[in-house]
Amino acid sequence: MVRSHHLTAKRMSIQSDQSVKQVLITGASGYVGGRLLHRLESRSDLHIRCLARRPESVHPNDPSRVEVVRGDLLEPESLDAALSGVDTAYFLVHALGSNRSFEKVERQSAVNFAAAAKRQGLKRVIYLGGLGHGDDLSSHLSTRHEVGQILTTNGVPTIELRASIILGSGSLSFELLRALTEKLPIMITPKWLKSLAQPIAIEDVLEYLIAALDRPFDRSRVFEIGGPDQVSYKGLIVEYAAQRSLRRWYVAAPVLSPYLSSLWLGLVTPVYARVGRKLIESLRNDTIVLDPSALQEFPIRPMDCKRAIARALLNEDREFAETRWSDSESSARSPQRWGGRRFGSRIVDSRSAHVNLPPAQAFAPIARIGGRRGWYYANALWRLRGIADLLVGGVGMRRGRRHPELIRNGDAIDFWRVESFKPNRLLRLSAEMRVPGRAWRQFEVTPEDDGRSIITQTAIFDPHGLWGLMYWYALYPLHGIIFTGMLREIVRAAESAAKAHG
Repeated sequence: MVRSHHLTAKRMSIQSDQSVKQVLITGASGYVGGRLLHRLESRSDLHIRCLARRPESVHPNDPSRVEVVRGDLLEPESLDAALSGVDTAYFLVHALGSNRSFEKVERQSAVNFAAAAKRQGLKRVIYLGGLGHGDDLSSHLSTRHEVGQILTTNGVPTIELRASIILGSGSLSFELLRALTEKLPIMITPKWLKSLAQPIAIEDVLEYLIAALDRPFDRSRVFEIGGPDQVSYKGLIVEYAAQRSLRRWYVAAPVLSPYLSSLWLGLVTPVYARVGRKLIESLRNDTIVLDPSALQEFPIRPMDCKRAIARALLNEDREFAETRWSDSESSARSPQRWGGRRFGSRIVDSRSAHVNLPPAQAFAPIARIGGRRGWYYANALWRLRGIADLLVGGVGMRRGRRHPELIRNGDAIDFWRVESFKPNRLLRLSAEMRVPGRAWRQFEVTPEDDGRSIITQTAIFDPHGLWGLMYWYALYPLHGIIFTGMLREIVRAAESAAKAHG
């Protein structure tokens, strides 16, 4: 069902232009689909259409170039309109987070989609499946293979890309790896952690998905894709810990089965319990590339495991993540919010307040923060924090600030450093006090249409292992009082200054 009549007219116009290929993406609200959408929408030779149960969950960079169709793979009557005129469709949905039997949901979704694709005369289907071999596959991997078979036998040429662990900022595999390594200084390592995988970076997965759209395949093919390294999950943990400078101890436990391990996972990483449990059960299977034909058919040479992890961490430093697995409808659970919301390794606590002032006046007290003026609330506690920092070898509060009102990038403000400054809009400070992790404080002013402004104060903390987490949560009740008081007093100072100037 198309959202509006003008989209139907637009669709007819595109169909008349033979130089434009029409591509449908299912799963565009998910981790892989969302990133693929952003890659493809920049191409002028493609018209992109997305199928989603909730169209508002799809976030293209340029909405004017992307058509979003409401539909559900479990509702066959909604699929014909979505697939009408489409040349190639990406099948990227996954039902791991479903409350129902995910095997039945995935099979029925594939059956419905395959039938609609055949009725509408699609030229190609591209499917991202799971890598694995043998008869003793987990239910997760066997269902992934069964979905591929359903799509392959529907009469429409299907390119199935089978991948092992996908490494990238925000991917479920990477989030599980992070959660285990960050939270557990002493790790139980059951025998199944020695099973071999062939991880692949998300960037390389996207390259394969795009190449499968353009290469001239006239029949169904299955390609096994992976990076150059064959590594155990324990090897991934060791590499992640090394790149995060975390010291970890490993205790062998050969009798711990994947099922028991999945229950233990639910205790230490409850946010990922439902989905992660099914993936953990798959780790008993080796997921390595036995058929190298992908390297022969595609001009892609995937990066190694070490670089893939490094890039995932680097991408999080550039931006928290382009899309996250937890944004996908298949994840079915939102991250826990107590103590701040989690974004990758970071914890974010953000508070906002409206003020009846234009941005310049709302931002004025923010530009004067720190130094002799102080931090607007609980200054005695800020000074005590500075003394404690000095005692452990930190810079303390003695530096003050260069100028009482003027700010430039790189300035020191007490035990903070100005990382980004945009007049009347943004002040982001990175912490230089001693903390078990990395910390930022950000102030942002956003104009509203009625002339008012929104002041947003955000605390960001990237904890260093378990001690960092304990530090954040131990101080969170106090931080909550201070952060709330600071925002209230900043608003009050801006309003008082405006009244004083008439």
